[in-house]
Amino acid sequence: MKAKSILLFAAILFLAMTTVIANAAKTEKIKVYGNCGSCKSRIEKAVKAIKGVTAATWNKDDAMLTVTFDENKTSVLKIEEATAKVGHDTDHTRAADKTYDGLPGCCQYDRPEKK
Repeated sequence: MKAKSILLFAAILFLAMTTVIANAAKTEKIKVYGNCGSCKSRIEKAVKAIKGVTAATWNKDDAMLTVTFDENKTSVLKIEEATAKVGHDTDHTRAADKTYDGLPGCCQYDRPEKK
């Protein structure tokens, strides 16, 4: 009887933890400015390096980054800051001019106006 109680408790605990972990995963789409395959590689590498990000794909046709991440470990703002750090603006963050100017010519997109 004691073994059944322990097993039942373990199963309930496992289900509860699985639910908590599943609820922390979030997928967002973020506008990240760029032009080409080099931009794609740079953006995805920067975002995937963030602790808590499980997937990141940037589409050059619509300049949208689809990112899946653990809300308990990171945020949209941190993701946007990571793209800005490697030279790519979002609607909420802006890369330093020096970083943007250092991008290869093919990667220098039309920058949105400063807010």
